[in-house]
Amino acid sequence: MIFLKAAGLGVLLFLSSAAAPLSNEIESRMISNGDHRLAFNIIPGADPVIVLDAGGGNDSSYWTGFALDLAERTGSKVITYDRAGMGASDEVPGPWDLDAATDDLETGLRELGATQDVVLVSHSIAGEIATFLTIQQPSWFKGVVLVDANVPDFYTDDMVAALSAEYTPMIAELEDAPSTPANRQLIAVAQSFEEVSRAFHRAVWPVSVPVVVIGAEETPFGEEGPVADAWRAAHQRFTAGAPNRKYVLAEQSAHETIVIDSPDIIRQAISDIVEGGH
Repeated sequence: MIFLKAAGLGVLLFLSSAAAPLSNEIESRMISNGDHRLAFNIIPGADPVIVLDAGGGNDSSYWTGFALDLAERTGSKVITYDRAGMGASDEVPGPWDLDAATDDLETGLRELGATQDVVLVSHSIAGEIATFLTIQQPSWFKGVVLVDANVPDFYTDDMVAALSAEYTPMIAELEDAPSTPANRQLIAVAQSFEEVSRAFHRAVWPVSVPVVVIGAEETPFGEEGPVADAWRAAHQRFTAGAPNRKYVLAEQSAHETIVIDSPDIIRQAISDIVEGGH
């Protein structure tokens, strides 16, 4: 197992040498969007549909054990997917495009008929996709759970500049390392980091969509220091932005392993959204 801190992206890349196998209970579908195909995995069940979106460098296998347990406990349909270039999805060359990544998820959910009372659970960089998708389709979502996820408030001009400076040598190391889908994804995100981050910073979460923000005790930047403090403060400011937002600290958890460290907290946040008790 390899852990690579990528502070320039506000994410922690978490790679596993062996992805968890998918259960026979999971139906896999390839959905086309333009010139590429995306792998979606569906555990059959009732409404509301719960969609799980993994963080940077991860594919849908990040959620497999949690997804199966969640489906059994709730009886809900649970959907996971591989972003372009990850898992079984086709690779899209060039810099990472947040609009395109958002369109990929939107296309998949539309094709699967998951466009009403959806609960979206987004980890790390998937918070950016969640933000853009809820802005575009607020009526689709019963609510969102942001699992130590990127929020617009964090990406100020000063923060973007500081992270970009740290980011350059890390990417040089990745370019010298053996090429893997996860490495290529991180390099692609680096190529558009400043442009995407500034656009993300300007995004305004729709006030009609409730959110539970879960913060890991250990941020992508560690537990202490000015950047870790800024990460936590951004989550707090974002949560304070509307009365239908709630913050929960997942104690004794780390950014990259929060689904393993604190599954009960994530399940409770989903339940709060479903029951309207956020």
